[in-house]
Formats: sequence, C-alpha cells, structure tokens
Amino acid sequence: MRSLPLPTTSTAAGRRGHLRRVHRRTDRRGLRLRDATHWDDVVTKLGYEHLRRHDLRHTGLTWFADAGVRVHVLRKIAGHGSLTTTQRYLHPDVHKITAAGAALSAHLSVLRAPRSLPRPILVTR
Repeated sequence: MRSLPLPTTSTAAGRRGHLRRVHRRTDRRGLRLRDATHWDDVVTKLGYEHLRRHDLRHTGLTWFADAGVRVHVLRKIAGHGSLTTTQRYLHPDVHKITAAGAALSAHLSVLRAPRSLPRPILVTR
C-alpha cells in the first residue's frame, strides 16, 4: 500500500460524497467491481461519459508536476517502476511549453549580452 497526497480542497463531486475510496474488490468470477464510487453515474451527470478513471491519474500527475513536484517523487506517488513510465503520464499544456521557451530565451540572451571588458591593469615600476 502506498500513501497518496491529496489537496486540502475537494471537488464538488467529492463534497457530495460521490467519489469515495476506490475499492479493488472482485466478484467471485474475478471481475472488478465498478460500483464503489458510482463512477458511471457521476460522469454521466457531469456530461463526461468518455472520461475514464485512469484519465484522472494522468491529470493528477500532471497537476503535481505543474506544482513543482519532481518526477522521481511522482514516480513513487504513482507506484511506477521507472521514470519513463511516469513521464508518459505528464501532459504539459501549451502555456507551460511556451513559458519554458521564453525562460530559455531569456537565459541565453543574458549569456550572449555584450560584456564590458575589464580595463587592463597597468603595472608601473
């Protein structure tokens, strides 16, 4: 079992009690039970029938990364064996990518800026 950090604020669905703990129980045929969170009812009411539970793992890990959590910590949170797997879950938006490009441009412009050369030191005897 692993610990999962949760934000102190909750979603509207969580406040209504629809999103309870996910249980990984199976019936006697070995099929997973999906009714622990009433997932199908919740996503239908919200108009997101295409949304899968697994999509929330991608969203959650991306939000953690956007908040500055390092990828090796995200790997532990997700329970992944490799950083490569965790990186597949991260989906930065176009604003983050644009900001990264702007930060690199600013950094490089400082490096290329003309520098004033120090005056030669005159040694007199």
